[in-house]
Amino acid sequence: MTTPSPYRQTGSAARGAGPTVRPTVAGRLVFLLLGGIALLAGLNGALLLLGVWAPIDSARLAEVHGPLMVFGFVGTVVVLERAVAVRRGWAYLSPGLLGSGGIALISPLPVILGQAALVAGSAVLLVIYAEIWRRQAAVSTGVQVLGALAGLMVTTFWLRGIGIPQLAPLLILYLVLTIAGERLELSRISPTVDYRAESWMLGIGLTLCFGAVVALVWPVTGYPLLGVGMLALVAWLFRHDVATRLVRSTGLPRYMACCLPAGYGWLVVVGGIWLLRGPVYSGPGYDAMMHAVFLGFVVSMIMAHAPTILPAVLRRPLPYRPIMYLPAALLHLSLLARVLLGDAYGWPVLVQWGGIVNIVAVLLFVAIAVVSVVRGNAMLPARTVQRVAPSVSPVRGSLL
Repeated sequence: MTTPSPYRQTGSAARGAGPTVRPTVAGRLVFLLLGGIALLAGLNGALLLLGVWAPIDSARLAEVHGPLMVFGFVGTVVVLERAVAVRRGWAYLSPGLLGSGGIALISPLPVILGQAALVAGSAVLLVIYAEIWRRQAAVSTGVQVLGALAGLMVTTFWLRGIGIPQLAPLLILYLVLTIAGERLELSRISPTVDYRAESWMLGIGLTLCFGAVVALVWPVTGYPLLGVGMLALVAWLFRHDVATRLVRSTGLPRYMACCLPAGYGWLVVVGGIWLLRGPVYSGPGYDAMMHAVFLGFVVSMIMAHAPTILPAVLRRPLPYRPIMYLPAALLHLSLLARVLLGDAYGWPVLVQWGGIVNIVAVLLFVAIAVVSVVRGNAMLPARTVQRVAPSVSPVRGSLL
């Protein structure tokens, strides 16, 4: 009796004309598990950095906390969706390398091996975008390419020994521009998005990338430029993102319309820090900057998009449930306490408790998502299932 392979042949390979394969759903689940391990290890590192009890007492987890969360967790999950979209077996090298790099970072192996895997995974991501661009050249893809270039620069410079605090703007732009490009693609149905609006988005993205490069050499000049660019990006998103007009709808659209603007609001904090305080490499300002982006913005985006991204990867529904508001509310309220009170007024106890509730909110959302995927639409009314069914992108062929 033969065991099923986690990969299946497609295209010319299925006809015996080539070696191209794509992972089955079970194979994709392996990539998600790699990202999940990176998430748990990164949260453990967060507890250590907060100075509270953690399940595993390891200085290494605290040291690699940032790259582990950004590339090992978020990068693996986001790039996996891109690999599914392009329908090419080689594309899965990118999430595989990012996920494996995350595992190497938390293992006894030399850190340089994990760093090298992250560099390789980031390089393959650019090849994925080249394939997407070949199918349909669009400004939204160009903005995401800028984000991917920022990610490759971060991993390369980190491999060469530059510290993460100095690379923070590039690390932030890696995910911010990726998500902004995705929102531009989805907002094309908005009547306010025309050629001029797309040009503004591209100009903002280029300004941010230029500012990040300048900040590496002349921080006093680069950081205010970054602040202006970030605030301009927030203004664009609030003006043109179609999600901001759906707050009076119901079900999943309304849930997304609440999560997305809340995330955009945290980018105002980052832009303000860059504009008013300039370079910050440690202390409360650094904590506020990093967690406003990666918790307030990025995790909020993940919570908003999970019901449409995970079905594209797992081919199983993740139906919207009202309880999803609970972890989202916990995330933002605890982050308000941590950043706007703890960091701003120098109250370490609020930073600690806010950080702990941040972690609880993330784990609670993961638990709700897992249970919802397992149960599927079984407990939802038929009219609700029809209302929250995700749409399909004709450009990338994936559920959005």
